[in-house]
Amino acid sequence: MIAENPETFDAWVGRSEEHADRITAAPIRLLQATLDYADAAALPAALPPLWHWLYFLPGERQSNIGVDGHPQRGGFLPPVRLPRRMWAGGRLQFLRPLAVDTPVQRRSMIANVQSKSGRSGQLVFVTVLHEISDAQGLAIREEQDIVYRDAPPPAVAGAPAPAPQPAPDDAQYSRVVTPDPVLLMRFSALTFNGHRIHYDRPYAMQEEGYPGLVVHGPLIAMLLMEELRRTHPDRTIRTFEFKALSPLFDTAPFTVNGKLEGHAASLWARGPQGQLAMQASIELE
Repeated sequence: MIAENPETFDAWVGRSEEHADRITAAPIRLLQATLDYADAAALPAALPPLWHWLYFLPGERQSNIGVDGHPQRGGFLPPVRLPRRMWAGGRLQFLRPLAVDTPVQRRSMIANVQSKSGRSGQLVFVTVLHEISDAQGLAIREEQDIVYRDAPPPAVAGAPAPAPQPAPDDAQYSRVVTPDPVLLMRFSALTFNGHRIHYDRPYAMQEEGYPGLVVHGPLIAMLLMEELRRTHPDRTIRTFEFKALSPLFDTAPFTVNGKLEGHAASLWARGPQGQLAMQASIELE
């Protein structure tokens, strides 16, 4: 077990960086194909909610990539030594739409670093604030929660596994998603995510102890958002908050579900054992 002292990371709080990009058409077209749009070549006038994740991609040199496929620890993010790193959730405000073929800028800042102890060992949470702007000003404000955790402890014979939180059963709409290695590879490529748990089965199972390839948290969040947009295409989304609770794998289908009440929507992903894998909430107009 690795021990981390949160005071070690105080110097990272407030650290910032800026990047420029352009909302080009190719990533939109390719994500529409990945999400099985009937007409993947038909481009929207404005970037759909959450699709800014296709831009400002990490461009670390190959020689700086760690054994897990992520950039080596340090740099902008604090050098947390805990072996597992996951995108645990976030909170977003969509202030204005971003037009396709528009230059954009992103300012990122380390807002908080916090250490906790949980059932699985030590955890370090890093909150990153992203502000995305175009020539007209701020368009998207996002707080991203990254969690670092210990490797899972060896299983103890006869010890009961923790009971997962059950998913709600009052969905107004639901869709089955069957993840497979090709879907996960395409999403990894589109987001330039080198984390090996999403495409390298021997690494995911033998090194990190998972039962299969891990479905990306941002992909699940996008699927939740896309199903809401498909069932309520006339509504404008203003905020989105999501939290990953239990991982999903390419070993079984899962469902994306939702319920709309006035100007608020509750969304969730339900795993194959009925567990709550991700929950989200949305404010709409």
